[in-house]
Amino acid sequence: MFTGIVQAIGVVCECQGTRDRRVAVDSPSWDWSAVAVGDSVAMQGVCLTVSVRRPKGFQADVSEATLSCTTLGLLVPGARVNLEPALMLKDRLGGHLVSGHVDAVGRLRSRSSAGESLRLEFTYPEELRRYLAIKGSVTVDGVSLTVNERTVDTFVVNLVPHTLEATTLATLVPGDPVNLEVDLIARYLETLLSDQDQKVHAVSRKLLEEHGFPAGIRDPNRV
Repeated sequence: MFTGIVQAIGVVCECQGTRDRRVAVDSPSWDWSAVAVGDSVAMQGVCLTVSVRRPKGFQADVSEATLSCTTLGLLVPGARVNLEPALMLKDRLGGHLVSGHVDAVGRLRSRSSAGESLRLEFTYPEELRRYLAIKGSVTVDGVSLTVNERTVDTFVVNLVPHTLEATTLATLVPGDPVNLEVDLIARYLETLLSDQDQKVHAVSRKLLEEHGFPAGIRDPNRV
């Protein structure tokens, strides 16, 4: 589990393989002393398992399945990536709950200045529309952001100067692909409300009475 608060920017050193890939990343500015083989690290918003520790970074194996639904298959040596270690229970939740399981790949449609901030407009697949809410959370390349605008096929976020300095998002140009992960709570809420196999129904007076709620209480929404 992660929070979408990027801790360091890494640089891809090696990429080996085609169907499955082995990726090595270095980040001299990050304290790697607390990271061990088997730990989880989010890279560009994708949860990876550390398979080898390097003096200034790590190596991870990326499966064909992950390559098919993320942007990691496009990485080449020299590429800069956002990094975040797994969340510990004692950590502050500065962003929002992020699983590191990418839902889809979107693309940057436009970028423009908005005062000292940068306004970015991204396209997204239609199936994600129900999870994107104004002032709700979304993860873009591992960065926790707030949705400020939404249309049927795009959403807009604003990056403050700190985010521009601490992540790779400032270097995006129109057409660039990005990893998207919707709000975890929104996805689980939809499952709870729509899972017909488990016969989950909308709350009604009849349902409440069947489960012990006192009958005969006046509905405040009715005269």
